[in-house]
Amino acid sequence: MTLQKLDGKTLAEMILQGAHHLNKNSQMIDALNVFPVPDGDTGTNMNLSMTSGAEEVKAVDQNHAGDVSKALAKGLLMGARGNSGVILSQLFRGFSRAIEAKEVLTTKDFSDALQGGVETAYKAVMKPVEGTILTVAKDSAEASVAIAEKETDFLTFIEGVVEEAKSSLKRTPDLLPVLKEVGVVDSGGQGLLTIYEGMLANLKGEEMPDIEEVVSMDDMVNAEHHKLAQDFMDTEDIEFGYCTEFMVKFEEDKLSENPYDEEHFRQQLSELGDSLLVVSDEELIKVHVHAEYPGQALSLGQQFGSLINMKIENMREQHTSIVGEKKNVKKPAKEKAEYGIVTVSMGDGIKKLFESLGATVVIQGGQTMNPSTQDISEAIKQAHANKVFILPNNKNIVMAAEQAAEIAEGEVSVIPSKTIPQGMSALLGYNPEADLETNKEEMTGLLSEVKTGQITYAVRDTQIEGLTIEKGNFMGISEGKISATDKDALATAKTLLNQMIDEDEDEILTILTGEDVDEKDVAELEAYIEDTFEDLEVEIHNGGQPIYPYIFSVE
Repeated sequence: MTLQKLDGKTLAEMILQGAHHLNKNSQMIDALNVFPVPDGDTGTNMNLSMTSGAEEVKAVDQNHAGDVSKALAKGLLMGARGNSGVILSQLFRGFSRAIEAKEVLTTKDFSDALQGGVETAYKAVMKPVEGTILTVAKDSAEASVAIAEKETDFLTFIEGVVEEAKSSLKRTPDLLPVLKEVGVVDSGGQGLLTIYEGMLANLKGEEMPDIEEVVSMDDMVNAEHHKLAQDFMDTEDIEFGYCTEFMVKFEEDKLSENPYDEEHFRQQLSELGDSLLVVSDEELIKVHVHAEYPGQALSLGQQFGSLINMKIENMREQHTSIVGEKKNVKKPAKEKAEYGIVTVSMGDGIKKLFESLGATVVIQGGQTMNPSTQDISEAIKQAHANKVFILPNNKNIVMAAEQAAEIAEGEVSVIPSKTIPQGMSALLGYNPEADLETNKEEMTGLLSEVKTGQITYAVRDTQIEGLTIEKGNFMGISEGKISATDKDALATAKTLLNQMIDEDEDEILTILTGEDVDEKDVAELEAYIEDTFEDLEVEIHNGGQPIYPYIFSVE
């Protein structure tokens, strides 16, 4: 029996199975990261983004393909995290636009939608790079044209699209030399193929059952638990704004490095918020917490395995809605400031540094948890200003920031800072008395005035950029390129600084120390710098950042 017309219900089922298949394989996709750093997060970002889209699809009650695609696009837009998540959202944004008026789809309609997605995604990327998710999307979309001309049956059609996506993915190392050097295919392209494979499995009737919850927390978490006091409090009084629920599926390699202790984990989470519940067994942990920065709770969970079944709700918005319905009373609006600055950081020390430099809202995130378009949009609103600057401070957050700026009300400009030092440098150029364009030009210009170095550790063996790197060794990264490696963090730091610092030109070195750095090591490093670079001014701050023992800013 052939399927020649795809209705909304079937499309929704395909999307949900595609999202589920991505969820199951997100860790494998993370592992395809070119650099062997512990923050390879393409799979995580695509999974979180697609999960947001899938939740919107579940809410559609009309059997209309266009409505389903619009819901997916909406959810992906707001949930997009990292460059891979943003590109995925743009692919399905263009897909949706091509079929939004259609109740049912033919294979030609689907092919047109795939091509529309590629066109939209390529326009969204400033400098498209071939050998990435864009290439896999483009090749499979182009192949779908010829397939649709011959095939009206959707099963055969989607099989052809998946086969071309597989072939395109295999070719990515030939288009992007760094992939061939490291011996991997593109992680974003793998993520897209994984979604397509899930869609195909649905058409074939191949079930990929959800992971069953071995522990029920429904009785423990009352659906109305955060409404009990809503008639007696103001929205501003809510200290921890996000109802955060997630599960962690244990992974042996992570547990070997971070043995799970439920009491210790509960204590860590308790420092982030309230209304905390933690239950676990041999396979899973389930968490519920009211937190101000949900990403911190998720990052703690990731120590032990992969995140699944995540749900984050903004309780302030819920409260405002409920109070408005019940009281119909509006408080006088607070006057907007002229300027607001939203920035992203990791670590409490870096957060305080940004606040001291004038940041209005600091989003906790970065390497281990890229904030979504929704997170950044909320921060823009929280800044409550006529003009807002966004400093992403991570190359993988710039696109999400630009997407948030695009949909925001008022004047919002992204200063494309790709590192914490760049963000700090840009903030020093901000002048509250200057106009928007002058500030943007000055702050953007300062990005190139600072050099960034980072020390982290390798999560696997690899050979890249002429270096042989062993798992567990430390790596020195200068301006995004690995240039030093050693078993010892201090030795790596010394080598990296020798490479970065030009004694004739550089005057200031700022060091941000990570959360687990020993004070004796910091003192030894400081003494080495003073002996080696006599005229260099050195500033040291406790950044408290995870994963990176040292971040260096050289000016």
